[in-house]
Amino acid sequence: MTIPIARTLISIGIILMVAGCINVYDERPDTTDRGYEWHDPGYMYPAQYDSMTDPNIITDFSSNGEMIYYTGLNENRQEIPVSGGPHWLYVHGGSCVSCHGVDGKGGVPIMMGTVIPSDITYEVLTSEEDHEDEHEEHPPYTDETISIAIREGKDPSGEELDYTMPRWDLSDEDMEDLIEYLKTL
Repeated sequence: MTIPIARTLISIGIILMVAGCINVYDERPDTTDRGYEWHDPGYMYPAQYDSMTDPNIITDFSSNGEMIYYTGLNENRQEIPVSGGPHWLYVHGGSCVSCHGVDGKGGVPIMMGTVIPSDITYEVLTSEEDHEDEHEEHPPYTDETISIAIREGKDPSGEELDYTMPRWDLSDEDMEDLIEYLKTL
């Protein structure tokens, strides 16, 4: 009885290895032309950033806040530490644009996420209109509660945001710069 199970498991393992090898050797010439679509010209993994690979990627940022939003690095090229959030942030790095897009409007599910990233444009966050998220209604955000959401992962009513929202350890200066940039989206 255990021999057929073992053979089945070995067969499945061999099939998975062959499929993995086919994927590794599938280096079509068009792979570098595939964009990240909704968050172009942002870049999901700053550690892989190479300005020579894509002329559409922004390399000249008008502010520290914009640089943080796009790269997860501040103007001193220091990676902003993160806790919580998707595992790929720890492996590859990441930034706001990775989930919320270049326009800050979110709306597209992220890998391994349970919710769709929300619109984080300043106008929407601070609007007096009803705010509903995965938990309940909450008051409009202020600069202070935006900072709390980014650092602690809590909405203005104190409720926890989804676990896929990273908790960014920004300095006060970097936080101010990032919030100022959100006001331009």
